[in-house]
Amino acid sequence: MTAPSEDAAPARRSWRDALAIYLQPRVIGMGFLGFSSGLPFLLVFSTLSAWLTTADVSRTTIGFFSWIGITYSIKFFWAPVIDRLPLPLLSWLLGRRRGWMLLAQCGLMAGLFGMASTDPSANLEQLAWFGLLVAFASATQDVTVDAWRIEAVADEMQGAMAATYQAGYRLAMLTAGAGSFYIAAVSSWPTAYTVMAALVGVGMVTVLLLGEPEASVSRDTSVREQWALDWLAARSHRPGWLRGIQTWIVGAVVCPFVDFFARYGRLAITILLLVSLFRVADITLGVMANPFYLDTGYSEAEIASVSKIFGLIMTLGGAGLGGVLVVRYGILRPLLAGAVLTAVTNLVFAWLATLDDPGMAALAVTVSADNLSGGMAGSAFIAYLSSLTNTAYTATQYALFSSLMTLPGKFVGGFSGWIVDQFGYGLFFSYTAIAGLPAVLLLIWLIRHDRARRDPDPMETSS
Repeated sequence: MTAPSEDAAPARRSWRDALAIYLQPRVIGMGFLGFSSGLPFLLVFSTLSAWLTTADVSRTTIGFFSWIGITYSIKFFWAPVIDRLPLPLLSWLLGRRRGWMLLAQCGLMAGLFGMASTDPSANLEQLAWFGLLVAFASATQDVTVDAWRIEAVADEMQGAMAATYQAGYRLAMLTAGAGSFYIAAVSSWPTAYTVMAALVGVGMVTVLLLGEPEASVSRDTSVREQWALDWLAARSHRPGWLRGIQTWIVGAVVCPFVDFFARYGRLAITILLLVSLFRVADITLGVMANPFYLDTGYSEAEIASVSKIFGLIMTLGGAGLGGVLVVRYGILRPLLAGAVLTAVTNLVFAWLATLDDPGMAALAVTVSADNLSGGMAGSAFIAYLSSLTNTAYTATQYALFSSLMTLPGKFVGGFSGWIVDQFGYGLFFSYTAIAGLPAVLLLIWLIRHDRARRDPDPMETSS
């Protein structure tokens, strides 16, 4: 099997049919699940830091609280459990994916209510434990939502699903960020967290209304798993408890890796390189974006108005456009367009850095270009990652991909401040644009490889 191809979707649809994809019930429902996924993120990060600051908690302790977020980066450790372990009663009533989703949301709601009922100045340790529960339940919800999304619709609809997911996610972050600050200003932080806990009910209602996806193990997957059955059969003489552990580890952990490399062969390394490099440019730029705005002379209010509110609108517009393009043109070409635009729009930041007296219009142009391209690339990339998974191991494989896609960018981004100090913002933004070129080249190679596979050389065919 090769990489997802441009002809993986049915015949090209009209623009009208492509836009109509957003009227599908599951595509709409994905927006509400995105809201449920995005809601808790800031509540254990910047919003929680603000609450702790007002409670006179030391900055050192606030820094330690950020470690709670590591939970999101290691979710692939328990993703195999979600893939393989049915929940008593919940899985029977709702199905495998929705059962785990509802359990995670219950933990999320309980953790937020627990945080709301805890006084940071009196019981900081209890607040930390409730925060850890929120982060763990939130990461678990992310795994199950991703698995449901991939299994619920065909590949051609994944771009639209990604777009509505991003829309819901961003609106939830606005609610958990600005919304929590507003509630805390007119009432208190416990009240703000109580309201956020109640809003988890949006996701719960969505889970109950949406259907369970029909995912089955393909014949090819069963054939590829035969080696595991043979390996376990050769160890049938071992104690039952040991065979049980071996069976679970092989089926839940080893088989997803073997399956991916068996399906893609030598192409698997190229695909993994693309997954790891695709977001290096935008993650690296993102580290220095706000410091750049401030150093350029923009006020906090101007940054909030243009970068946060206007930027959100442009991101949602880009995400919607990306979803439509995936339906109309397949995955690879919109993905290439997103990679090129991401690199090119980083140069717009370099242009802004050269202006002696940049105004609001220049900031609006820069933010528009960055967020529009980022939203479009995000929808296409999520659709691409979704197409790489096997529904027999959806949660495990996607959790690994989503972790891999951020690690290199976070590592490279750690040097961004040093580059700015040594060479200035102009060269830094040019460097981030160059950092996007490897992903562009890999995508060009994959598209050519796909075309060669679909249209072999006539001379080779005749021979």
